Amino acid sequence: MGGPNLEVFKFAVYVFFPVCMLVHYGNPEWYAKNVLPYKDRIFPAEHRLNTNIPTDSTTLKEELAKIRARNLERKAQREAESSQQK
Repeated sequence: MGGPNLEVFKFAVYVFFPVCMLVHYGNPEWYAKNVLPYKDRIFPAEHRLNTNIPTDSTTLKEELAKIRARNLERKAQREAESSQQK
């Protein structure tokens, strides 16, 4: 249909488009300018990561109780602040 010139053009596009994208986005300067600034927004800082994940049911229940108590404290603080503002 298109002839050999069309096939050569299609082959060039299929081969060189991914190569050009790799050259452009694989550039360390582009990565440092466009990716690294957003890394801190997307991923939490190392000191905020929880590496001690509970594995048995008793420690899991203890952690859930701590989280619920913390949430209740926050709720009480919000209610106290809202009642003071009124």
